[in-house]
Amino acid sequence: MIYSQKTAYKLQRRLSLKLKMTVLIGVLIIAITAVTGGFLNYFVTDTLKSQLGEQALGLAESIALNPNIAEAFKEPDPAAVIQPLISPIQQATKAEFIVVGNTDEIRYSHPIPEKIGKKMVGEDNRRALALGESYVSEAKGSLGNSLRAKVPIYEGNEIIGVVSVGFLATDVQTLIQEYKQELWLMLLLIAAAGLIAAIGIATYIKRLLHGLEPEEISHLLFQKEAILQSTHEGIVAVDGNGRITLLNQKAQHLLVGQIPAEELMGRPILDVLPDSELPDILTTKESRFDKERLYGKTAVYVTSVPVYSEGELAGAISTFRNKTEIDELTKELSQVKQYAQALRAQTHEFTNKLYTISGLIHLNKKEQVLEFIQMERQTQQEWSRQLIDKVADPLISGLLLGKFHQAREQHIDMMLEPESTLSAAMTVHQKQALLSALGNLLDNALEAVKAMPAENQRVSLYFTDVGQDILVEIDDSGPGFAEAELDRLFDRGYSSKAGKDRGYGLHMAKRLVESAGGELHAEESELGGACFIISLPKEVNFK
Repeated sequence: MIYSQKTAYKLQRRLSLKLKMTVLIGVLIIAITAVTGGFLNYFVTDTLKSQLGEQALGLAESIALNPNIAEAFKEPDPAAVIQPLISPIQQATKAEFIVVGNTDEIRYSHPIPEKIGKKMVGEDNRRALALGESYVSEAKGSLGNSLRAKVPIYEGNEIIGVVSVGFLATDVQTLIQEYKQELWLMLLLIAAAGLIAAIGIATYIKRLLHGLEPEEISHLLFQKEAILQSTHEGIVAVDGNGRITLLNQKAQHLLVGQIPAEELMGRPILDVLPDSELPDILTTKESRFDKERLYGKTAVYVTSVPVYSEGELAGAISTFRNKTEIDELTKELSQVKQYAQALRAQTHEFTNKLYTISGLIHLNKKEQVLEFIQMERQTQQEWSRQLIDKVADPLISGLLLGKFHQAREQHIDMMLEPESTLSAAMTVHQKQALLSALGNLLDNALEAVKAMPAENQRVSLYFTDVGQDILVEIDDSGPGFAEAELDRLFDRGYSSKAGKDRGYGLHMAKRLVESAGGELHAEESELGGACFIISLPKEVNFK
């Protein structure tokens, strides 16, 4: 039993979609042809019999109404008058027989003259003679089974005889068979054409499906759905008319909230996402990469590309990446970059000091070497002591120490205000925001003062946690900014400096600080340049 089931399964797998469709459509066509043929067979038979019966009945009625026939009944030998009248009519109409009989069913006419004067056979004259009805019946007469019409003959209101007009059943069946042969031949031709069409349809559908079997299509569909729903990016696709054909769960969550995906299928993309680039992609057929868009409260990066099928534009697709997640990665990379820069500055400064010591030793200036080492040791200890005393968090103090070394390497005067203190505990989110913002702002300040004369390259740092907020103030002696720039200072991509990839540091710093519940704003510095102030509440509900 198990073996037979496995064999049947393997056989089913071997049967291609083309063969399955051909067989199924062929069976359907044959079944339809058989049912249609059976119905038409019955219909043709019934119709031909009805037509022959109506023809016989009409002929019998015309004979019964012939006044010469009724007058002949008064003659001593009615048959001598009626037979010559009936014979030409029978030959002209090709009726098998026309019999005229009296109320005793004695024949006055018959195709075989020897049977005239004898009683009619069939015993189906009663309705005509007794009831006066005209009708068609089937019965066995002297010539065999026949389809016959019976009509009474009247003289005034009295029935004096009956007219029987008939066609032999064998002749009727021969006529019906001729029609049936033509009918079944036509049906067979139709069935053959249907089978050929079935093969053509199966071949065409197989080609449309790229030769794939239903099981393979089902498996691929399952894989595609699993990939679409598990991917971390939102995906929206439209057809050539701009109607949604695909929307995965991530896109639904990012863009349209809780609206079920099935309710969005088939709707114009502009009804769902008015700012979508997909209609423009369908028009221009040009791809667009990593464009920032805001849908509701969600900032995303959008990549949109056209989709082609066999060289023709079939639609377009957009992928969405959550900007917040990318900013988090950018922030972490920025912190790593800041730490690397700080270490590089320390390494470079330390290398320079080693060269200085080496030169002094070669010059045999031992006392100067000791003085230089002692001075550097005191300076390093002073910076470390100040930061350790004033900043409780080691990550922030480490970042600041690295920036002081970077400033010293560039011969920039970087000062820490004596009143500065930062001992309040911060959440992880606040700490990350402050680290990233501090690094970006100090880098900007160090870069800004490079444009000034050497004696006026100063950066001042002040921070405090007295009160309800943590405050950080960064002043520089750089060129500052015009008042008209203040509204655009934190816009993404805006920068007063020349070069590519500018205008992202301040924008990201502001976003990070605000995401931690704080504020970042700028004003004119007392040193003549720019002053940036970070404010973080000690207790905050994060966005």
